[in-house]
Amino acid sequence: LETRGIDKPTDVLSFPNVIFEKPGDFESIDESSDCFEPDSGELILGDIVISVDKVISQAIEYGHSQLREYAFLICHSLLHLLSFDHIKDDERSVMEDYQNKIMDVLNILR
Repeated sequence: LETRGIDKPTDVLSFPNVIFEKPGDFESIDESSDCFEPDSGELILGDIVISVDKVISQAIEYGHSQLREYAFLICHSLLHLLSFDHIKDDERSVMEDYQNKIMDVLNILR
């Protein structure tokens, strides 16, 4: 289990089930791997755990709705499940661009 080594409550955790060679590159997934649901054949990207307390407090802190905060955290975590990251500046700008595009498409704005 990889962690960021920050000892404080977090807003969202992502537990990936798939390792992408390149972020979001589905071509690299082996169809015989155990990351597919046996009955439906659907790809299981992983699990997301969101702190309700953080959704509420961050919505207040950032001055937007709880719906917007919740949707953003799902979007952010989903991108992590697709192997995107934001530790390095170049990675952060790519991930932020995707987050903004997704939130715009959903029409969930600040």
